[in-house]
Amino acid sequence: MSRPIGNTRLKAARVAAGYNSQQALADAITRDAPQLGIRGLAVGVRQVRRWESDNPPWPQPDIRRVLTHLLGQEAEDLGFSAPWGSGQHRDSQPRPISTARSMPGTRLATVPTQSVAITQPISVGANFEAVTRSHRHLYWSVAPATLHPAILEHARLGCALLPETVEPARHRLAAALAESYLLAGRIEFFDLRQPDQAGDTLLRALQAAGEADNPLLGSAILAHTAFIPGWAGERETAVERMVAARTYARRGPASAEFHAWLDAVEAECETRCGNTRTALNLISHAEDTLAAGSEHTTPVWMDWFGPARLAAFKGNTQLKAGHLPQARETLQQVLEDLPPESDKQRTVVLGDLAAVAAADGNPQEACHYAGQALDQLAATWYATGMDRVREVRRTLAPWQNEQCVRDFDDRLYDWGTTVSALQR
Repeated sequence: MSRPIGNTRLKAARVAAGYNSQQALADAITRDAPQLGIRGLAVGVRQVRRWESDNPPWPQPDIRRVLTHLLGQEAEDLGFSAPWGSGQHRDSQPRPISTARSMPGTRLATVPTQSVAITQPISVGANFEAVTRSHRHLYWSVAPATLHPAILEHARLGCALLPETVEPARHRLAAALAESYLLAGRIEFFDLRQPDQAGDTLLRALQAAGEADNPLLGSAILAHTAFIPGWAGERETAVERMVAARTYARRGPASAEFHAWLDAVEAECETRCGNTRTALNLISHAEDTLAAGSEHTTPVWMDWFGPARLAAFKGNTQLKAGHLPQARETLQQVLEDLPPESDKQRTVVLGDLAAVAAADGNPQEACHYAGQALDQLAATWYATGMDRVREVRRTLAPWQNEQCVRDFDDRLYDWGTTVSALQR
């Protein structure tokens, strides 16, 4: 595959921020400049096109301020090079502070572009990829708070190695780096419930995928960024990101399973935004896509989806739509079909079954399923699963004086569960 042309870091940041065209970014700069006290600033699409070229000109101070505000990164992180050398600012403006959020001691490394220095052997791509693959397998059993720092340090190593690596190892290394950042972002969003940090990490993943010129990885990353606004009820932003994800998927040899997963992601976002009818139509389309199949194979790194996972999406949407008998039947079948390594997803399904029972006026059954979810969470922590359990407890308020609910409260708020939830 050929290297992507132009300033891929700015392109990736623009798309991740929801500006799917150069014109959209130009309009946003012109619109938001007055909010930062900058008057009379107007940027056209030709200027953005120059910034996304192979040799982007260094933006003026006011424009750098607005770009940092809109995209959450400093100019150097967006692929610009200061004409007087890095680290020094000739203008009177202070160095802009990145709005990217990170945990103390785990600041994300910037994805670098090609360097003239070439010191790494051709085996570096395969060696780095092997560790990425191991982290992917460990995700299903290792506590997320334990695994997450190791993945970020591995990604930091990848960023250091990338400028010292040439083709074909460079594409392989960049793709593995994108996978590492994607996994870190998944942990931040689904396991640790840190959506803001996940957004920053997924942006790094998208930049690395651009360096690898890997459209399927780019599509998967963009679809994950759609979860963030989708779960917050911001439908328009989620839809825009899914449009970008589907566009990238068309550029690569996407399998039927990959396309079905994109439908499932969009269905979950629509469900979170209250559009269950649209979501059920998307899930039906995903089922038809899986049944039809395709000649393309699913990437090995896409180990989070399959027919059982699609059915889990469906069961949750049926629950939210009030189709309780259908939801119960779907979710009970999912429990039987989930593979042994899907313990995290099992907590979500048990939580949804508890929610079905509560909505059906059966607190005893609801507490039974919710208790099973807590048993699984004690062995395999998953913040999304705990969210489901807490949602169930809120729906049990009408029966809070019944013994089954009191017994469940003793489980939910015992010392171990309470401390674990606060720690993670």
